[in-house]
Order: sequence, then C-alpha cells, then structure tokens
Amino acid sequence: MADISDADRPDTGGWIPPVVETPPVFVWPPKPGAFLKFIFGWGGYLFPYNAFYMLVSVGIWWFLIPDLQQMKNFEVGWISNLFIQNFIILLVWTSFWHIRLYVRRSQGTDFKYNARWPKDSETFLFGKQLFDNMFWTLFSGVPIWTAYEVVTFWAMANGYIPYLDMEAHPVYFGMCMFLVAFWREAHFYVVHRLMHSSLLYKLAHSVHHRNSNPTPWSGLSMHPIEHVIYYSSVLIQWVIYSNPLLVVYHLVHLNFAPAPDHSAFGRMVVNGKVEIDLATYMHYLHHRYFEVNYGGDGSVPFDRWFGTWHNGTAEAHAAMNERFKKKRPPSS
Repeated sequence: MADISDADRPDTGGWIPPVVETPPVFVWPPKPGAFLKFIFGWGGYLFPYNAFYMLVSVGIWWFLIPDLQQMKNFEVGWISNLFIQNFIILLVWTSFWHIRLYVRRSQGTDFKYNARWPKDSETFLFGKQLFDNMFWTLFSGVPIWTAYEVVTFWAMANGYIPYLDMEAHPVYFGMCMFLVAFWREAHFYVVHRLMHSSLLYKLAHSVHHRNSNPTPWSGLSMHPIEHVIYYSSVLIQWVIYSNPLLVVYHLVHLNFAPAPDHSAFGRMVVNGKVEIDLATYMHYLHHRYFEVNYGGDGSVPFDRWFGTWHNGTAEAHAAMNERFKKKRPPSS
C-alpha cells in the first residue's frame, strides 16, 4: 500500500486516489489474510466484475451458443447469429457506461481522473472521438472477436483441440474459470509491450493512444492488427482442455473489461452514496504517460519486475522520468 502525498505527485488534472494498493499476489513474505480478502472481498479479484462476467457468460452459453454438433461446418446461419449477438451485446454494454458517465454525466466529474471532458479533433476518424472509437470497436473488434469464436468452436466440434467435460471434471473446470483473468493480465502485458515497439506502435497501436483522455468506447478502439493480437489471448483454450463455456467467458472478459477500465472514473456513484470501483488508476496513467503500466492492476507483477510500474506516487513518477532520460539520445 502506498500513500500518495499532495506534494510532488503527478498532476492528472482531476481526482487522485488517496491510497494505491498493490494486490497481495506474488509478494514476500506471503500475506494469506490479505490475499483471501483480495480474492473474495468486494472490489477484489472476483467481486463484482469477474463474478458478473461469469454469470453473463453462463447466460450467453446457455441461451445463445449453438450445440457443438451444429458448428462442425462453417455455415452462414450460426456464424451470422454469433456476429449479430456479439455486436448487440458489446453495443449495449459499452453504451451503458458511456451514457451514464458521459451523456447523462450522472456524477459530474466526481472521481474523474481528468477533470476535462474529451474534445473532438481532426486526430480522430470523422473528427469525433466517440464516432472514431465506436467505428474501431464495432466494425473491427466485433468481426475479429467473432472470427476467433467461430474458429475455436469449429475446431472444438471437430475434435481438433482438446475438449473438457466439465461435469466429469468440475474441479479442473473451476480452476480454469478462476485463472482466466490472471492469464489475461499476463498475456496483455506481453502483447501490450509488443504493441509499443516502434513499428507496431506507428502501424497500429497509435490508433488506441489517440485517446489520451479515454472514455468507455476507447477500451476496444484499436487497429485491426491490434485486435488480432489482443484477442489471441483466447488461443490458450486451444492448448488446454476446454469447452464452449470457458471460451465464452474468456471472450466476454476480453470484451467487457475494457469499457469500465477506460471510463477514466476511479469510482461510480450509485444513489448518491454507494461507490463502485471502475477504472484502475494504473491504466489511466498508462494513457497519460504511455510507457508505464503495460499490464493491469498488478495482480501479475510484470510491471514491477521489469521497472515499468507507476502507482501515482512521487517516487514512481521520479523513477519514470529517470528512465525516460536514459532512453533519450544524448544532445549534440
């Protein structure tokens, strides 16, 4: 846990959390009490978001996903149905956050990391950040998400990848469900650092980083090249024993988590008093400073291990600036 002093801390233009807690995972000495609270407590690993994503995934799998036998062949019917339902689900989910926080402005700028509202500019397609973000999300992200889903289900239906009977192996199934979010953060760190390489940044990732003041629609606003790399997280389901529900949950997590985490609000206020954590301060700082916090909330500590962690303290900010100085070429 680190207190953020009022003096000398980075100016983010808005609300700054008074305390930043590093998840008690991969820490020494171990903290079993803190770990269990992080896993099962409100605002931790499972609740509210991952548990909610699991429930949504069960509903999608139960009511909307065809039986595997129907997906042995590529057919327009079931493929188009998956695309349409994915399009609608993502539109509704992201619109919920955008309308509440940016259209209705139901809590003003309370808990907003940047006190300024996003501005349109010629940087964006159509000259508008919202239209730009929606275009990349819905017309690049949804087709590529659906393509991964279709090929995975087809391969599973034909026995090309290992299949898991979750009724016969409930413990293994539960373990896999539990670990999806950890795997996602590890994969995201690796591919995110890759996207910041000079070539891929100019070619693709710069589209996402147009959003220095992000909104919920910025989360999946990516170039198609980045979407292909981002959604490749689900390919772990081709290697382990898996089943359609695990695939659906993995993809729901990939598509649902970015909206609240790019809302630029640290907390959402409900009924004027209940506060629900939203965007992590760490990822907001990534959009502000680019070369920090490539992972998520620090549950998988790659940023800490590789020197790119920034938790908002003056010490972390000074370390970042020192690292930037070392990267600059010497003046002639």
